[in-house]
Amino acid sequence: MSPYPVDMTIRPQVQAFFDAATNTISYIVKDPASNACAIVDSVMDIDYAAGRITYDHADAMIAEIEAQGLSLEWIIETHVHADHLSAAPYIQQKLGGRIGIGAKIRVVQETFGKIFNEGTEFQRDGSQFDRLFEDGDTYMVGTMPCFAIYTPGHTPACMVHVMGDAAFVGDTLFMPDGGSARADFPGGDAGQLYDSIQKVLALPDRMRLFMCHDYGPNGREIRWETTVAEEKAQNIHVGGGQTRDEFIAFRTARDATLAMPRLIIPSLQVNMRAGEVPTDKDGHPMLKVPLNGL
Repeated sequence: MSPYPVDMTIRPQVQAFFDAATNTISYIVKDPASNACAIVDSVMDIDYAAGRITYDHADAMIAEIEAQGLSLEWIIETHVHADHLSAAPYIQQKLGGRIGIGAKIRVVQETFGKIFNEGTEFQRDGSQFDRLFEDGDTYMVGTMPCFAIYTPGHTPACMVHVMGDAAFVGDTLFMPDGGSARADFPGGDAGQLYDSIQKVLALPDRMRLFMCHDYGPNGREIRWETTVAEEKAQNIHVGGGQTRDEFIAFRTARDATLAMPRLIIPSLQVNMRAGEVPTDKDGHPMLKVPLNGL
């Protein structure tokens, strides 16, 4: 029995938008009983070498919401992403809605505020976001009750968001043949990640799970939807009774072989600010590159 208020009778319409540049999947989630919707894990496009930001991916989602006559109520971030930039404030400016993230964003802001040598003007209290979710917090998308589950391990601020029979897992899990996310970023912890995954796997077997990333292992086509039952039976890192100690040993060894994500430097600076690009003392958009800091 899940300790969370699961309602499998509500089946939201979920529309996925795949960003090939970062292998990120963003979602429009529509309440089946109204025109209300939420966006989960939006993407802002960046040409890092050229220092140029654009909004094609976000504009496609905005156009779809407008075409369907939907009302955007929430812009959800499952965590502070290290591999893509959030388009949350851009979307909010166009369509409204509230930007929400896990309350442990404060821990991430404190950690990376030091790494990027941010001044006292950078608030480390999460005030850049409209809502900070604690474990089990509920909210509404139209008439659809939703709730957040605290799932640290990949980062200290990760949360899974459950909307009816659909759960948006961020980087806590990948597709069964993809396994799990790394746990070696500052504040990450492989043991915590294992425990968080068990929370997800305790949801009903029929719960639809939607990934934040997919990389098409072994050359298969990109996929982003599975179920709790499929993950429990087939996940190559935690399925089939993998123990906590076995997972920690595997995850730690694997993470030691991984390179840093290509966009980690700009992503962290932008995403810990709820998608706002930092500025220099003259107000010009500007990113830093801390040397030997990560």
